[in-house]
Order: sequence, then structure tokens, then C-alpha cells
Amino acid sequence: MAAHKLSIGILDEIDFRLIAIHTSVEDYFLAYLINKNLPILLAKDTAVSGNGDFRDANFSKFTYVDETTETSYCLIQNKIQVQSAPKISATDLFQMDTPSIAYLLPEFKTVDYILKVDNGEDETDNFLKLLHQIDQIATVYEINTDQIKSKNNLIF
Repeated sequence: MAAHKLSIGILDEIDFRLIAIHTSVEDYFLAYLINKNLPILLAKDTAVSGNGDFRDANFSKFTYVDETTETSYCLIQNKIQVQSAPKISATDLFQMDTPSIAYLLPEFKTVDYILKVDNGEDETDNFLKLLHQIDQIATVYEINTDQIKSKNNLIF
């Protein structure tokens, strides 16, 4: 008997682009700088929940939807420090909790923030140039979506 395999294929066809942002500024200040220098208005949205061992991690998210071009923009935090639950034992009474780092996209551990652009392929190249001009941003580049193994983390 032949085996049949069904594929949902939610992200088989990728229609978004990802921009990696390296910076040391806080998320709200980065959203302010992007709003000031780019023609978008990011606003705070509900946080994205983590997965795996870090289910209680909440990655900050700022979104904007341009109704005229039907393009949506989402600025997401890629890494966040999570406090692990204290483990108390008789021998380690004064052991301090060590913070762990949770990643939205573990393949890109050096990336601080990700700007996800849905249906805006023409604008991404221009946005890269404008983001390079912001002094607080160290570097900006486009992420090749073929390198992403954890594409399901980008569904929100």
C-alpha cells in the first residue's frame, strides 16, 4: 500500500523579507528612530511568545500596516534575557540565578532586532539605505530566508 504524505505548507511560499538590525538601543527607542527616519509609523503591539524551553519569554513587537499598499511592517526583538527558575539545594544555598538568553531566530544569535516586511519587496532596498543612516544602528542587512530553519517562529 502506498503511503500518502500531506503538507500544509504554510510557509512554503515566502512572501516576506527580513531585515536584520544590530544595535544596543532599547526597543521603544529603535521604533522611534525608525518612525523618524522611515515613512512608517510603528506602534507597540502584543508581544510574541517564545517556544521550546522559553515558553514564558515575550519578545517585544511593534507593527504598522500601510492600507494603501497593503504592506505590513513588524519590528521584533530577536533576543531577550530570561531568568531561570531558582534551583535550591543544600550545597548551593547562595547560588545566584543565571539569566538565559532566548532567541526568536536561533540561527541569527548576533541579530538584536528583525524588521519583517510583508508584501513590500520594492521598499526593502530603500529601507536598508535609510536604516544605514541612523547613527545608533551598527549594521543592517537583509536575511536570506532560505537560511532560516525556524520559519514557524515568524508566524504571528
